[in-house]
Amino acid sequence: MIDAHHHIWRQSDLPWLLGPEKPRIFGAYGEIKRDYLIEEYRADIARSGIKGSVYVQANWAPNWAADEAAWVQATADATGWPQAIVAFADVTEPDIRPALKKLSQHPLVRGVRHQLHWHENPLYRFAPDPDLPTEPTVQRNIAALAEYGWSFDLQVFAPQMTGAAKLAKACPEVTFILQHAGMLEDLSKTGRKAWRDGMRRLADRPNVVTKISGLGTFLRRNDPAHIADVTGETLEIFGAERCLFGSNFPIEKIWTPFKPLIDASLAAVPREMRAAVFTDTAARVYRL
Repeated sequence: MIDAHHHIWRQSDLPWLLGPEKPRIFGAYGEIKRDYLIEEYRADIARSGIKGSVYVQANWAPNWAADEAAWVQATADATGWPQAIVAFADVTEPDIRPALKKLSQHPLVRGVRHQLHWHENPLYRFAPDPDLPTEPTVQRNIAALAEYGWSFDLQVFAPQMTGAAKLAKACPEVTFILQHAGMLEDLSKTGRKAWRDGMRRLADRPNVVTKISGLGTFLRRNDPAHIADVTGETLEIFGAERCLFGSNFPIEKIWTPFKPLIDASLAAVPREMRAAVFTDTAARVYRL
């Protein structure tokens, strides 16, 4: 199995981990206000069946994006883990190409994530503007990823999914990997319908796949019933060949060890779909 979404970090490199604890989208995080290095991650996944992993950028200071990729590449060179890197590059800059060229020095880079999610609740908000996916500069910069064969890890909330589908249409040569199964945070009937409709719009774009990950973010617990619910609907909309598993560790470690998380995730996927969701899709889209 492949864990297609995890982070490792040194506390000194992450501004949001330093100083007094401030409210975050995932709640109290005192337990992870420390170094989380590859040795601890590998101990967390021991006996879980995970044979490979993809590191996704962990919000180092934006001007350190190349340093983050270099540090993770050096970690991989020394330990063999992770097997791929999703780095950060600012897609709102006038021209992203110099940043991409710098990142391309690191052979494990397979894509970029710049979090575009915006929400009325400031605690859930990362982007300054909900409409970034439809801005011409953003679309032009993301299209440039195709020059390297790189993907874009797409993070949006349901109200942004129409714009995100337009972004995917504008960049047909780029594979988009929707984070956290579309970040369902409103579990009301209306909220679920908006999420479901948006997911279908994204699934209509053949260059969009989705990552089943981070499902404890808004519940702040490992809930097998919720994981089964969201996973089942996501599989129905996208199909197993366009879904992949990610642990989102160590964020999920705030409320669960790895084994209960992987057990709940495995139970949520029909046996005949597990090879696709837990190995094949990630191996294909991240070129592992």
